[in-house]
This record gives sequence, C-alpha cells and structure tokens, in this order.
Amino acid sequence: MVDTAIFWVATIAYMAATFLLAWYGYRRTKTKEDYLLGGRAVKPWIIGLSYGATFISTSAIVGFGGTAAKLGMGLIWLTVLTIGVGVLIAFIVFGHPTRRLGQKLGALTFPDLMGKRFNSRFIRYAMGVLILIMMPLYASAVIIGGAQFINVTLNVNYQLALLGFAILTAAYVLRGGLLAVMYTDAFQGAVMVVGMSAVLIITYVSLGGIDTANLSLTNMSNLVPAGLAGKGMTGWTSMPTFGSEIWLTLITTIVMGVGVGVLAQPQLVVRFMTAKDSNVLDRAVPTGGLFIALMTGVAFTVGALTNVYFYKNYGMISTAYVPNVDQIIPKYINMAMPDVVIVIFMLTLLAAAMSTLSSIFHTMGSAAGHDLWYEWRKNKAKVAPTATSSMRASQWGMVIMIVASVSLAFLMPGDIIARTTAMFMGICASAFLPMFAYGLFSKKPYALAAQLSLVVGAATWFIWTVFFHAAESAVLGICKFFFGVTALLPAPWTVVDPLILAMPAAVIALGVGIIIARAKGMPAGDPA
Repeated sequence: MVDTAIFWVATIAYMAATFLLAWYGYRRTKTKEDYLLGGRAVKPWIIGLSYGATFISTSAIVGFGGTAAKLGMGLIWLTVLTIGVGVLIAFIVFGHPTRRLGQKLGALTFPDLMGKRFNSRFIRYAMGVLILIMMPLYASAVIIGGAQFINVTLNVNYQLALLGFAILTAAYVLRGGLLAVMYTDAFQGAVMVVGMSAVLIITYVSLGGIDTANLSLTNMSNLVPAGLAGKGMTGWTSMPTFGSEIWLTLITTIVMGVGVGVLAQPQLVVRFMTAKDSNVLDRAVPTGGLFIALMTGVAFTVGALTNVYFYKNYGMISTAYVPNVDQIIPKYINMAMPDVVIVIFMLTLLAAAMSTLSSIFHTMGSAAGHDLWYEWRKNKAKVAPTATSSMRASQWGMVIMIVASVSLAFLMPGDIIARTTAMFMGICASAFLPMFAYGLFSKKPYALAAQLSLVVGAATWFIWTVFFHAAESAVLGICKFFFGVTALLPAPWTVVDPLILAMPAAVIALGVGIIIARAKGMPAGDPA
C-alpha cells in the first residue's frame, strides 16, 4: 500500500491546480463560441498539449500498456503511426483547412462543420447520433482504466473510484466549457510527462539498463504461451508471423484502428478550430508530437518489459501473474516503484483520465445540446434559441451522457479497455474520415456523396462487428442468436478489424455518390 500521507498531499495539490485553471477558463467563457471553441484564440502550446492529453488517456497507458505485456513491442508501430498520422498529417494536412473552413462557416462543432459544409441536416443529425451512441463506449474505457489503478493502489472500492472520476471531471467541464478543458488538459499533460518519464527510467535501471533489459525480453521468446504462439506470436521484441491471427489483430485493430481513427475523432478535430491562424497550428505540432511519442512509447515499452520483471521476481510472465490484462500496469507500478513514483503515476493516470474524459464529456454535451437540440429547435420554430439556452442544453446533454458512460463502465467485463478504444476510433475512421477529407479538399462537394459515405461506412462497420469480428460478435451474441455461431466466417477473418472493410466501403460509396450526383445534375454543397 502506498503512503497515504504522500498520496493525499500530492492529490490535493493536483486537484487544487486543476480547479484553479478550470475556474480561470470559466471566467474567460462569456459566449457560446467561448464555451464550444474557446473563442478561437487558444495558444499553440496549449493546443499541442491539450490535443495530446485528449488523445492519450488511461486507455493508452493502462489498456494498451497491458496489451503490450501480452503481445509485445510490436505496438511501437502504433507510436509511429500516431506521430506520422495523428500529429503531422492531422495538423498540417487536415488541421489548416479545418480551421479555415470552420471560421468561414462559423462552425462550432465537428457535426456543425460537416453539416454546414454539405448544407445537410441529415449529416449533422447522423453524426450527432453516432457520437452519442459510440462515445460513451470510449468514455467508459477511460474511466475503467483510472478506476483499476485506484482500486489496486489504494484498495478503494472499484465502483466508488468509477463514480469519483466522472464526478470530479464533470464538475469543471459543465461550467467552464472548452477553455476550462484545454487549460486543465495542458497542466495534466505536464503531469503525465513527469510521471511517464520517471516510470521509464526506473524500469530500465531496475532491470539492468536498456541493453540488458531488452536482451532479457528477447531471450524470453520460448516462454510465449502456446495459445499465442499457435496464432503467430514469436516473442515480445519481434513482430508476429505475417498474416497470422496475432499479426492481423495487432495491425488491423490496434495499429490501424487507432492510428488512422485519430484523424476523425470529433474531440480532436475541434482542437484545430480553436486556433486563431495557421501559424498557431504549425507551432503546436512539436509539442503535440513529442508528447504523444513519449506517452505511447513509454506505455508500450514498459508494458512489454513487465514480463522481465515478473519472470525475474516470481517466475511467471505478466499474463500468468496478472490474468486481467487491464491490471498488469497497475500491479507492476505498485510492486516495482517507490511510493513517490506510485503517487506521481497515479496522478499521471488521473491527469490522463481527466484530460480525455473532459474532452469526451464536452463533445457529447455539444452533440446533444448544439448539434441535435439546438438545430432541431431552430428548424422547428424557424427562430434560433438563445445562446444561453443552447449552452444549457449542452450542459444537460453532458449530464445525461456522463450518467450513460458511468453506467456502461459498471457493465463492462474485464480486459476491455484497449478493445473499446479501438472500436470507437474505428467507427470514427469508417463513418467520418472519407466524408471529412472530401469536404475539406473538394471545391464543390456533393451532399449525396457525403451522406452515402457516412451511412455505408457506419453500416459496414456495425455489420462486420456484429456478425464477423469475433472479439465483439461473441460478446454481443446477436450472430449466435440468429445463426447459431459466434461469427459467420472462419479464422483469420474473425480477427480482421471492421475498419479494414468499412473504410474502403465508405470511400467506394463516396465515389458512387459523386457519380450519381453529377449524372442527376444535383447542386454541390457550399463551395468554400
């Protein structure tokens, strides 16, 4: 058990700083644009840290760290992809036109941006509904990751930890809006840098240095469980056999699902729209890139190296000593680190959870209040509701979605964090990304093409998830109910992620929609 005095002193100081920054953001929030977009005048280093802290959550640290303990350092390819795609391409290729288009159209959210770009209420409503259906899944994974560590570290009741995370985060997001979210994100990101750096350094020092630790892990390849070896795993420092079930899971679900899905996450797209000009976005790239490289690189490296620690001290690999993958990192930190580092790491997880949760809660509230209620009321009454009523609707929407997210977290089974995170990012890439790119880079986009892409991408993703991808279809039981089997196709199709089929299907639907629209002489969307 960690020293409770150290824990409470550090936690009180951390919470005091968080709520002070949230109060500062609240004081600067005067209008609806301030509440939803931070007034479009956020500083570059805050954008960079907020983007990174929003992207890197307890899912990445606890969930994917535990997955690295099971599958090895091949997850480092996700680090490569998140830097190349999630930062460089996201900011430079997508960020600049997103900012320009958002300012020209006066858009305040991602669904608002796409709805105005294509002059389509259907797109706005469909995106809002998808966010409200899928984002609680991601939120619950983030909450679970933090609660697992609190439970293991302080022996606090797991259910109480779940509620505590949600209530603390909601307390400042509800009132402060996006400025409160981004200011606290930046501070929480700094805490995460300190915590993860300490864990990496101590891990390598305790295992005899970088070369010795990595060589020890390489030499443990003969200890790969037979079940994993039979599916293609070759060791913790080498890639699985090409085309094997483990390789397909690692590449299609984890690396591709998360690494590509980052481009169309609503809570991240909004960050581009907070910048005053393109120069601000350019200056945010180094901060965001270095932050994400450190966070993911450390989580995946330390996760794999826990096998050396547990085998050296207890004669068992990580998954044998800690069967629940989501508890491997919490258990390792509590057993291998000094009290001060345990407290720092716990604050790191608090920061990771709260920074991501605050953005998710804000996005869900905006979708419910602005994209659905506000637009429905405006179109029904032909008179736009007041800015105050719109903000109130977003706050009430946030409350409802927080309750839904926490309720879902109570129902989730073990070993679920990495899986649900990849699911959320996969549906974002499948349903939103082709349409998003088309709206940004086409001079005269057709609404029909975007609508078809969104519907086909989402439908293909859901169908493959329910009837073919065993990780979900077996749990959902719908395929079993109708057809008597957990998945309609044999391995290796059962481990091919829905994204791999859904995103190409969405791109094809986009092309078909363009052809149909041109053939029928349909008017293009706003030629911004």
